[in-house]
Amino acid sequence: MSSMTDIVFLLLIFFMLTSTLVTVNALDIMLPKAQGKTENKKSTAVSITKGLDFYVDKNKVSEKELESYLLAQLNNQENPTIVLRAEEGVPIEKAVQVLDIANRNKIKVVLAVRPK
Repeated sequence: MSSMTDIVFLLLIFFMLTSTLVTVNALDIMLPKAQGKTENKKSTAVSITKGLDFYVDKNKVSEKELESYLLAQLNNQENPTIVLRAEEGVPIEKAVQVLDIANRNKIKVVLAVRPK
């Protein structure tokens, strides 16, 4: 049995040494470097507090005026984006209401979640 383990260790060492000699077939290319600046994309934040107060970029907005206010804020943007922040304990219906507004008007929504 000991001769069998010697052969297994010999094969193991052989394959470990030969595998390090294999080179990866990769191309060595020089990637271009960009000289331009990145575009700063502005997004509008919608926050919902536990007291069911709606804020659009720190401006308090009533629930009835939320859609018209958002559309006025996002009117001139090319790819409008809303960042939705809802405090813990806010009914899901209020967050879905903002998602419905965004869906009707083809606005992208990003959900902001606070890590634990």
